Amino acid sequence: MRMTAQRRRILDVVSALGHSTPDAIAGELEKRGEPVPPSTIYRTLEALEGLGVVTHTHLGHGSPTWHLAEHADHLHLVCQGCGRVVEADVAVTEGLTGNLSERYGFVADVRHLAVHGWCAACRHRRNEQDDQT
Repeated sequence: MRMTAQRRRILDVVSALGHSTPDAIAGELEKRGEPVPPSTIYRTLEALEGLGVVTHTHLGHGSPTWHLAEHADHLHLVCQGCGRVVEADVAVTEGLTGNLSERYGFVADVRHLAVHGWCAACRHRRNEQDDQT
């Protein structure tokens, strides 16, 4: 695949934004005076993923979040209270991946994993609210 100027601009924005949705990429390109149709952004991201340059994660019900593949050595902890996303080292899943391998012969790729729950602050607020009811 040829690295066209348009593909390079999309890749540069993904790199600059870190984790970004196609809409955020489109918005950043527009801010830079380089508008690109959303369909082109989606096709480009899929092509770049096929080449191993970018990867995606589904952090919620919306569009996937894209980032450089070289930055894919983590999983995502998504707070259902405040929406904060924390990157965690894949090593924290060793027990889970080991169990999956032992019990099912399944080798998990946790780099696309998003774990939903509550951060410490939101969990504390929830506990206080439960105590008041």
